[in-house]
Formats: sequence, C-alpha cells, structure tokens
Amino acid sequence: MNKEISLTVNGEAHTVSVEPRLLLVHLIRENLNLTGTHIGCDTSSCGACTILMDGKSVKSCTILAVQANGHSLETIEGVSAEGQLNPLQNGFKQNHGLHCGFCTPGMIMRATELLASNPNPTEEEIRWGISGNLCRCTGYNNIVKAILHASATMQGLEPASTEPQFV
Repeated sequence: MNKEISLTVNGEAHTVSVEPRLLLVHLIRENLNLTGTHIGCDTSSCGACTILMDGKSVKSCTILAVQANGHSLETIEGVSAEGQLNPLQNGFKQNHGLHCGFCTPGMIMRATELLASNPNPTEEEIRWGISGNLCRCTGYNNIVKAILHASATMQGLEPASTEPQFV
C-alpha cells in the first residue's frame, strides 16, 4: 500500500505517493528525475548517493523515502545558483578534482556539510571528512585541493592555486 509523503527538494515542495520499501535514492532519481545523485553500491560503502537532509550529509541508498517525509533535501542539482558554479564546483574544476565524475556529486555534497561546519579545515580534516566517499580514479589529492580551494574562496581569500593539478 502506497504512502503519501511531503518533502522539499532543492527548495521545491513535493508531495508524492511511494511504496514503503522505496529507497530515497530511487525517489530522487526516478520519481523526481534528479539523476545527479548516483547509485554506486546500494550498501552505503561508496557515497555516490550522498545528499543533504536538513543540512546533514546522508547516503540516500540507506534511507527509505518515507523516512524523508517532512524533511528538506538538497541534491547536486541544488548547489549552483542561477547557472553559476558554487565554490566547491569551481574548486573541482580548477583543481581537476574529478576524472570520470561518478563520485563527484556525492563528494561535493559531503564537502558542503564539511565546510558548513568547519569553514577552514586542514588537509587531514578534509581527508577524514570525505573518508566515507570513495573515488576510484583520482587518488584524492586533487579532491582535497579542490575543497581547500573552495574553503579559501568562501572565506574571501586567494586560493593557493587555480591551475589544474595532475598527480
């Protein structure tokens, strides 16, 4: 028997009828057509499905859609304003923080919460902060540089480097 739920996604209110067993990641991708949230493992190991729920990063493959009832969600589609890259997206671009791009939406969502709670993290704090999100391509060095770049930009400081870094 379907259950009607109401939630806000990227600032837009939605009321949808869902099966009680539907995972939040499937609601986001299939019902709301927001395909930037990726499905990587369905076990919470990879973090490709990371979104923000009430400002906290969560792995949407481990949450039932009905558990999101009454909550506010933000997906990768909601981070840029008026078609402009936000500081994290720009940091990933400027520092070549992605290769295939599969993990990038989840990394950016996780880093969004990290920078909200710690606007000036150290490299070690960043590595610990993104440790629940896996990247199979980059070796993480440029992802860390991208987050440091975004941190500096968000504080009004000059980022250490704007040239792409290849490791």
